Amino acid sequence: MSSLEVTKLTPVIGAEIGGVDFSNSPDADLCDKLYKLLMEHQVIFFRDQAMAPKTHVALAKSFGELDRQHPVYPGLEKFPAITVLDFGPDNPPDVDSWHTDLTFREDSPFASILYSRMIPPYGGDTIWVSLTAAFDALPEDLKQEVKSRRAIHDMGDFRNDFTVGRPNGDANALVDAHLSFGSAVHPMVKVHPATGQQILYYNPAFVVQVEGETATRSRRLLNYLCDHVIQPEFQVRFRWTENTVAMWDNRCTMHYALADYLPHRRVMHRVTVTSDKRTDS
Repeated sequence: MSSLEVTKLTPVIGAEIGGVDFSNSPDADLCDKLYKLLMEHQVIFFRDQAMAPKTHVALAKSFGELDRQHPVYPGLEKFPAITVLDFGPDNPPDVDSWHTDLTFREDSPFASILYSRMIPPYGGDTIWVSLTAAFDALPEDLKQEVKSRRAIHDMGDFRNDFTVGRPNGDANALVDAHLSFGSAVHPMVKVHPATGQQILYYNPAFVVQVEGETATRSRRLLNYLCDHVIQPEFQVRFRWTENTVAMWDNRCTMHYALADYLPHRRVMHRVTVTSDKRTDS
């Protein structure tokens, strides 16, 4: 990878990559190199990119199948695979929580590619956490405990989209949303299909209960894990500039988009890759 400039951002997660030009669709050799860098660093960044929507989609397709339009946020006109995250004074941000994307699905997605279109003059950083580093740092007895457990995931924070402003007792829209989105049961520890690393598969936004436990006992374990995974030692915090591309492995990370930029506006375009064609998962 001598033609690429790789700058690690922390010991465990994140790297900025230079020597890449996304003004045109990347060739197969470059995509293979980017995949290897993604597996190594879990989230990678490319600044100063003039990336058209068709190139954004083509780049994502080089890694696997693309997701359908997001269940809550709008798609870009003529490019429905591109989700538009446009937040400002008239549409306050609602993604400011720790989460791994769409884990309420049976098959949660492989990766996301985010492109910054409009960045506020300050604020609006995104933080990613390495869930492999978080697992490695658990006490040995707790590693064995969570390896034997599963957790229930549902729409979590998205409930607000179907209840806020509705009359007391009226949960019909929420019931319909549950039927549409569904729930999923995932192991609390997964093995990464490409790297073989063990992943603490937990995120506060969508994990609602440890399977087989009472609500009280479940909360105790989940609260401990929440405090554990968000330690700064497992994080990379990224300061956006306009026309920057971020690509992350959704299987082994979670992230948090800070909502500290109002009254300014922040606009991002995101494509979600559902499956990894290099591992068929």
